[in-house]
Amino acid sequence: MAFSPDFLTVRVDLPRGADAVTTLDYTHFTVLLDAGRRLARVTGVNVDGTALVGLERGDDWRFDDRVPVEAQTGPAVYANNGFDRGHLVRRRDPVWGVDAKQANSDTFHYTNAAPQASEFNQSAELWLGLENHVLDFASVERLRLSVFTAPVLSPDDPPYRGIRVPLRFWKIIAWVAGDDLASAAFVLDQSPLVPDAEKRRAITDEPELGPFRTFEVAVQQVASLTGLVMPELIAADHLPETVAAEPWRRLRSFSDIVL
Repeated sequence: MAFSPDFLTVRVDLPRGADAVTTLDYTHFTVLLDAGRRLARVTGVNVDGTALVGLERGDDWRFDDRVPVEAQTGPAVYANNGFDRGHLVRRRDPVWGVDAKQANSDTFHYTNAAPQASEFNQSAELWLGLENHVLDFASVERLRLSVFTAPVLSPDDPPYRGIRVPLRFWKIIAWVAGDDLASAAFVLDQSPLVPDAEKRRAITDEPELGPFRTFEVAVQQVASLTGLVMPELIAADHLPETVAAEPWRRLRSFSDIVL
C-alpha cells in the first residue's frame, strides 16, 4: 500500500500545489513528480516505528517505467561529478512489515532521488543525521510517523546537464501526541555549492563544496517557500509560537531540535 493519509489516528494529507504533477505510488510511500523539473515536488512516507526491518542497502537505481525517461533525472546527471543520488524518501523509512523487501527496492527509483552534494548527503551531522534522529525517535517512542520530504523547486536553481539543481530541501515530520496531530519542519541548505554571487550561473562538473546548513522552521515557512498547501500540518506545528516568530533556527546539534 502506498502513502496513506489515514496512517496516523489523525488524518494528514500529502501537501499539494497548483502545478500539475504525476502521482506515483510505491510501497508505504508516494511521490508527486514534477515532470517539467524532472524531480519530486512532494514525497510522503508512512513509518511504523514498531515494525522496522533491517535490510541490506543494495544500489539498484532505475527509472520508473510508468513515466517517460525524459521526465526523470537519471544517471547522466550524477556521472563523474560531486553529486549523489540523494534519497528523498529515505531508504530505511518505508522498510517495515511484511512488505519491507519491496519497500526497500522501491526507494531506488530515480523519481525518489535528487542531486545532493556528496558531503551534504553523507554527513552524519546533516541530512543523514537528521533522518537517523527521526527514525530513532520513531523506534524508541514506538511511534507511527508520516514524513514529507522534497527539494524546494525554485526557478532560480542553477542549470546543470538539462535540469536545475535544487539548493534547498525540506522535511516535515508528523506524529500524534496524545490525541492531537503534531508536526515539525526542517530546511536543509546546500546553496554553498555555488558561491553566493554566482548562484545564477551554471554549475561546473566539479562543484565547490562548502559548509551546509540545517534549520528548524515553522511549517508555514515551508508552505510559503514551496507554494504547497498543507493546512493540517500548519495547524499542528509543534514549534512554540515565540520560537516560530524568530528567524530560521540554525541547528548545530540534535539537542537543538524541538520534537
